[in-house]
Amino acid sequence: MELKALEQQLRSEGFGHTYVWQDGPHAYYPDHTHPTETAHIILDGEMTLVMDGQSATYHAGERIDVPAGVVHSARMGPSGCRYLIGER
Repeated sequence: MELKALEQQLRSEGFGHTYVWQDGPHAYYPDHTHPTETAHIILDGEMTLVMDGQSATYHAGERIDVPAGVVHSARMGPSGCRYLIGER
């Protein structure tokens, strides 16, 4: 999984701002929204996202897209999570 290729992929889809973020073990983000659409590509670890009443766990190589303004929460796995974020 080449980071530069993933960044290029997101940019080609119109995600003008991309960056890598890392959270520690079991980090938790309670219900919140973003003003822009976001894409999260898991690089290492895992993230469980709750959105629209559905919970799903994502691992390295998987992608999560969250529309602007949608309420969601996230919890990182036991070894944390490192992920690429794109915003548009």
